[in-house]
Amino acid sequence: MEKRFTYQDYASFAHLGSSELARQCVAEAFRATGPGDQGVNTTDSAVRMRHVPTGITVVSRESRSQLQNRERCLEKIHAELLRRSRRPKKRHATKPTRASVRRRLDEKGRRGAVKRLRRRPGMDE
Repeated sequence: MEKRFTYQDYASFAHLGSSELARQCVAEAFRATGPGDQGVNTTDSAVRMRHVPTGITVVSRESRSQLQNRERCLEKIHAELLRRSRRPKKRHATKPTRASVRRRLDEKGRRGAVKRLRRRPGMDE
């Protein structure tokens, strides 16, 4: 069963240095596909990196350099760890204002009038 992480767990991973974070990752180089010149088809420059403790996986194929793509993967993992370490804002239930309800109903009435005008004469029931 997969371990459930808390905000604090992700925060502790996010505060690691890039070399320590890289030690916790498994990187795999592969051939990138898609648009580009012939260099895309011949070199294993794209990188897929997985942060083993959390299971976060990212892919980078922006650069023709495998080293730059590895660095970009680490940046992406770090950004995702930071995003997951923030607690989401608490949502509060709200009601629409009377004015907004009135505007919505007025617009529905106008729209219905436009549609009624499109009908053939004598088709009103």
